[in-house]
Amino acid sequence: MKKLLFQGAIIIIVFLCSWFCFTQINWVKIFHVQQLTDETEKKLGDVLLDVVLKSEDEIKTPQVNNAIDSIVNHICIKNNIDRGQIKIHVVEKDEINAFAMPNGHLIVYSGLIQNSENQEELTGVLCHEIAHIQLNHVMKKLLSEMGLSVLITLSSGNGSPIIIKEALKKLSSLTYERGLEKEADLKAVDYMIKANVNPSSFANFLFRQSLNENESSKYLQWASSHPDSKDRSVYINEYTKNKSIKSVSVLSVKGWEDLKKEFVQ
Repeated sequence: MKKLLFQGAIIIIVFLCSWFCFTQINWVKIFHVQQLTDETEKKLGDVLLDVVLKSEDEIKTPQVNNAIDSIVNHICIKNNIDRGQIKIHVVEKDEINAFAMPNGHLIVYSGLIQNSENQEELTGVLCHEIAHIQLNHVMKKLLSEMGLSVLITLSSGNGSPIIIKEALKKLSSLTYERGLEKEADLKAVDYMIKANVNPSSFANFLFRQSLNENESSKYLQWASSHPDSKDRSVYINEYTKNKSIKSVSVLSVKGWEDLKKEFVQ
């Protein structure tokens, strides 16, 4: 009898605690904030993309866009990523850089393609930026550094040019926290392995960039905004050490060579 009374008391206490939590938490406000941030992200992405494309020349060459789309499509299909969430924009700029923006926009500079020694290196960088998008790192970083109210103002199109420029600067030269950076690196490696693309090339790319990190070259933006590239190459190689990896080429040899030829000066 005492045991039944004790169990009954426990059930009542749990029920009252649960009822208290549900009545005290403003669920409407929470869902409203989430809806607000989702809407803000979409509008903010459109505003920032408009600024980028007004200052840079977007490449519309079918040879370039089809090749990049083939790589991204392959990664998305093999990893069950909604391809519609990833919006690629290749722009003419000599910097070795690519960066993710709100609402899934991914800017790829021609300098990155030109300085990738093989398609696997390029794929690794693209996977890294896709990981930032999928893991919601972009908005986490902007919300942390700029605040929701500022982002809402920017998304409305009423932000000052100075603040918009600052937001773009944070994106194009964005240094994520070490934990987020590593999370994106390892997620990128997972993407590559599932897509049968050897991630060792990504590690090699990082190591090669680390050799230039102390140079004050304006063309090494991706390396300078992603510090400790040598350490990153080491933990990527360590992470993949005992994994079964198959290697397939998304682009044919000719397809990759034709892509590179588009940027021969």
